[in-house]
Amino acid sequence: MRKLREIYRLRFEAGLSQRQIARCVRASATTVGDYIKRFEDAGLTWPLPEDMSEAELEKVLFPSPAPMAAPRPLPSWAEVQKELKSHKGVTLKLLWKEYRERHPERGYSRSHYCELYRAWREEIDVTMRQDHLAGEKLFVDYAGVTVPVTDPKTGEIRQAQVFVAVLGASNYTYAEATWTQQLRDWIGSHVRAFAFFGGVPELIVPDNLKAGVTSPCYYEPDLNRTYQDMAEHYGVAVAPARVRRAQDKSSVEKAVQQVEREILAPLRNVAFFSLAALNQEIRRLLKEHNERAFQKLDGSRRSHFEELDRPALRALPADRYQYADWKRQKLPPDYHVEVDGHYYSAPYQLKGRKLDVRYSERTVEIFYKGQRIASHARSQAGRRGGKTTATSHMPDRHRAYAERSPERYVLRARKLGEAIGGLVEAILESRKHPQLAYKSCEGVLRLAREYGTERLEAACRRALLLRAHTYSHVRSTLENGLEDDLPADSAPSGETPLPTVHVNLRGAGYYQ
Repeated sequence: MRKLREIYRLRFEAGLSQRQIARCVRASATTVGDYIKRFEDAGLTWPLPEDMSEAELEKVLFPSPAPMAAPRPLPSWAEVQKELKSHKGVTLKLLWKEYRERHPERGYSRSHYCELYRAWREEIDVTMRQDHLAGEKLFVDYAGVTVPVTDPKTGEIRQAQVFVAVLGASNYTYAEATWTQQLRDWIGSHVRAFAFFGGVPELIVPDNLKAGVTSPCYYEPDLNRTYQDMAEHYGVAVAPARVRRAQDKSSVEKAVQQVEREILAPLRNVAFFSLAALNQEIRRLLKEHNERAFQKLDGSRRSHFEELDRPALRALPADRYQYADWKRQKLPPDYHVEVDGHYYSAPYQLKGRKLDVRYSERTVEIFYKGQRIASHARSQAGRRGGKTTATSHMPDRHRAYAERSPERYVLRARKLGEAIGGLVEAILESRKHPQLAYKSCEGVLRLAREYGTERLEAACRRALLLRAHTYSHVRSTLENGLEDDLPADSAPSGETPLPTVHVNLRGAGYYQ
């Protein structure tokens, strides 16, 4: 479903043709046209509603189709050709007979079988000369030659990788050195290349480097999520070259060769002690390379760029792409996903579901089926093992527990009665740390369910008069029905006060 949204983005935002979109997503132009027609027939508009889930979009586009007849079985023409070339005496007629034995009812006739094979053979034997439109394609790859850089403090030698990007129409070239070919350097090189060209092409044609293409499938390669994220930020489409098909990126193959010969080879005897110094020399030689006159054409790469590619490139977005990694993680029972040792909450209802987590230097975003369901500020280093939790992601009982505070307990108690509020406040003040009184306060408030608010109010009033600021005293008072048995100094007029002298009362003198 992610590819469907990509097709519609390329169609309605990037304005690409069906054939261009087909090359980007590795689908046939007919399939792309069918998806666009389904989109229009369903009455949808771009951009899609934010609340439309992947399941809803799929249901709208593909309503329960009627059963279709199975297509006729098609032989593997590559295997047919292999059999013809590998075994003496094997003919197309013999292979057709074996094919019909395997498919007696739905197999092709002999004449149709032979026509299909010849058409396939003629198609693979054709070599097409590629002509690139202005501002259409940017080819990217790494040079096969690395450059040694020596650490001036330790003497350690590291091999720097050289990234090369070239525009198809003008052959205007960009090159830079990075420490690795890993994802962060790969994305950073693209961002700096766009800044160098001063605009964005319609298509990027990379090799099937692991940093850019997660699954280098011949028919339908899957892009790395960060790479696709960057492409969406710049509004550019990515059409990876086919596996082991150098002709798909012949422009960058030639550019890599020229960079190796005209830039890296002259630097082979130069000692570099920093990546910055190496890139400074690369920029100097790159400028000469782009301004050098063609041998068989008028002008140079620079003049062709100014004439052809620069006017056709689309404007850069207002902000540079901020690098972000992606990871896929199942939401555990505590409804927190882990990023670099810190934990970030997601809605507890999605426990056990697979979530996509996008994390940059500043933010952590969590997605479910393409929809963002949570966003957090990235925790600073040093808070490893900590948690960042949004209360809206918590179950009610967890939220109530997390939101406990002296103020909330007093407020809840005051709503039941003044004496109840006074007792809860007194219990909180009697403890060195208010957290130690939370259970006592919770117990007092729960007594209202068992004995009623009026009785609890009377029991709390009695406890305040006796300065007995404990849950156990209030409960004992209610269990024995003593809430109306007030001390002598507070008894109403006309009633017999409680005795202040009794055989069982020791008095103050007992302790002297």
